[in-house]
Amino acid sequence: MKLILLGAPGAGKGTQAERLSKKLEIPTISTGNILRAAIKNGTPTGLKAKSFMDAGQLVPDEVIIGIITERLAEEDCKNGYILDGVPRTIAQAEAMERSGIVFDAVVSIEIADEEIMERMSGRRVCESCGASYHLAAVPPKREGVCDSCGGKLVQRKDDAPETVRSRLEVYHRETEPLKAFYEKRGLLKPVENQTTVEDTTQAILRALGR
Repeated sequence: MKLILLGAPGAGKGTQAERLSKKLEIPTISTGNILRAAIKNGTPTGLKAKSFMDAGQLVPDEVIIGIITERLAEEDCKNGYILDGVPRTIAQAEAMERSGIVFDAVVSIEIADEEIMERMSGRRVCESCGASYHLAAVPPKREGVCDSCGGKLVQRKDDAPETVRSRLEVYHRETEPLKAFYEKRGLLKPVENQTTVEDTTQAILRALGR
């Protein structure tokens, strides 16, 4: 099963990718992780990506697609994979098609912007040990203090309301058009976000006929 997970930032793609990876026994390929691994391993495409990043530029699509193609050729991907974080744009999706990368389904986690704002603005992380909390869903025992190590809980810059708002704008402008792109190809499976993580996982598995 070769899957793409789509959804706005904060929709829970990373969490669902992890759970689906275990249930379907296929690896999750996260763009950020493979980019870091390719740079660390000094692969030719990794070195090319590093030169753009060192110059403070965005890594061009063809380099990203090159790194993904390298990763998908590895042994653990032969029975399928879950792509998280790519493609982000129509141009990337077209480049992947040209490279011969095909998918069985594209799952889009549907969630309202208001809910994402609420979810992200409630997130807190421990400055010392990195443990994460949520003011409503998983609150710490003492306000502002980590249960595990007693460190100070802070809001990541990424989760500040103005940052979340601008990330949502970018998603609606650049990534959301992919839904129509994949719908035309008969691959799109929209899944409404459920009240619990487990219910959302089950809804995705049903949409995939599992």
